[in-house]
Amino acid sequence: MSLRNGSLGRISTPVEMKVELTEAENKICVLFDECTTYLKKEKGIVTSCRIAGGWVRDKLLGSQSNDMDIALSDMMGLAFAERLASFAESKGIKTGTISKIAQNPHQSKHLETATFRFLGLDIDLVNLRSEEYADHSRIPTGVAFGTPLEDALRRDTTVNALFYNIHTRTVEDLTGKGLDDLRSGLIRTPLPPRETFLDDPLRVLRCIRFASRYGFKIVPEVLEAAKDPLIQDALVSKVARERAGEEVSKMMKGRDPFGAIQLIHDLSLYDTIFSVIPPEITSTFSAPPAPRDTAFAAASVLHALLSPVEPYLIPAVHPRLMSVVKSDPSCIARLYLATMLTPYKSIIYHDRKKKPQSAITFVLRESLKLGTQNHFLDGIPLLFTAAQLLENPVLTDERFQKPSQRVAIGLLLRDKAIHHAVTGSHWTTSLLFSLIQQMAPLYDVASDKLDVDAASQLIELYNTFVERIEELDLLDMVDARPLLDGREVMSILNAKPGAWAGQVMAKIIVWQLENPQGTKDDCTAWLKEERRQGKLQVDDGTSEPAHKRARTKR
Repeated sequence: MSLRNGSLGRISTPVEMKVELTEAENKICVLFDECTTYLKKEKGIVTSCRIAGGWVRDKLLGSQSNDMDIALSDMMGLAFAERLASFAESKGIKTGTISKIAQNPHQSKHLETATFRFLGLDIDLVNLRSEEYADHSRIPTGVAFGTPLEDALRRDTTVNALFYNIHTRTVEDLTGKGLDDLRSGLIRTPLPPRETFLDDPLRVLRCIRFASRYGFKIVPEVLEAAKDPLIQDALVSKVARERAGEEVSKMMKGRDPFGAIQLIHDLSLYDTIFSVIPPEITSTFSAPPAPRDTAFAAASVLHALLSPVEPYLIPAVHPRLMSVVKSDPSCIARLYLATMLTPYKSIIYHDRKKKPQSAITFVLRESLKLGTQNHFLDGIPLLFTAAQLLENPVLTDERFQKPSQRVAIGLLLRDKAIHHAVTGSHWTTSLLFSLIQQMAPLYDVASDKLDVDAASQLIELYNTFVERIEELDLLDMVDARPLLDGREVMSILNAKPGAWAGQVMAKIIVWQLENPQGTKDDCTAWLKEERRQGKLQVDDGTSEPAHKRARTKR
């Protein structure tokens, strides 16, 4: 059974691509046009305005964009923004607060940018520019005013190099390829790809992101350049990890994360993205990483479960396992990114303080510079912990029998690695990821074949486990609070706060699992009886504190 079908499907492209302005966009264009006319006539300042890049691309594809990048000829963004605000005010129009984003080459902010929000759109103003790069850096050594053609040629792809001229209300395709490539669904670079990528290797990842986002095909010469070892080395040495991580994050949150993963695999880019780890860290690894193909195998299994191909060959997973995936888009991004870290599962390293740490956490935090947004840094390591806890959920196993099956399974599902809102963990996706990790070794990447019989058995095993959870009426119990809170427990037991309280609260949860119909009054009566029988160790103020007992002994 092949698992790779169904990825990188083309989005529907309008037969006749044209820019249809909204009322707000039209008002913005009118304001900018009138302002440039005023500046030329009254101030002797000559400039022109073009909307650049993504807004033009998306409008031509029939999508709405709320971000508008406006490129100015022979004028800096902030200077124009201030004159625009003054001109607008003279007409009784408020443009909103103008902010300045200072030039910061190390964060890829090569130009001073003025930004403001107007009529519901975020507008950035920069000047048209040309750039020169050094061999060792993607930061331009020289940035100067450029012509519209020079600005178009320095961009990453032809479909992002289109301009919309505010004054003529026309699309300008200065590379001569952008509109055709948009119609044909092609990703190519304005200049020869090797030159484009060596100037800024991040453009390799941007090509992948846009191809997966729109279902476009990357032209062969771009694919070949992306495989060039020199360019791949430059992707490591010239690109800040934050920028690489940002592109990966956008891929995972995009329309077709598996399409992006497949391109990363086919172009042998895994190490340049996920394995940028200093030798002093890898030298302390508890085990070598698994082969890179294990990442693609896990991603392929996830893709197959989310978008079944040849569905009659393997059973569908229980609908319950897909409940959160379908309602929370960030969950899909988290699962796909987690599959890409499969080679590092179970590996620990030692930091400078000799403390054991997860290699997966290091890759997320240092190689990709990703934080807790979308629950990447705090959620993905827990997915791997949960996968181990949930592995092979055979109901007859001893771990599911004591003190009873309902209690054992209920406590397992309540484990914070498996189900915890703070980290985005949910027991259904934890189970799904555990299944993916077990199925991944059954997929042979080289032959694109899945062991259907073994995979079917695993799916049935997990489905049976979910069915048993439903039969035991544990769905609500996963999130249930103790019937008695801490203050009530202390009042009932006439006790003082202390470490004992956590143990008692845990016992209350066990009692609730054993007594699904029990009420608060029932729980109170049970708690008093446990205390009477001496089964609870609490601090009621009658016993001497431990530190004083220790002094007495000395």
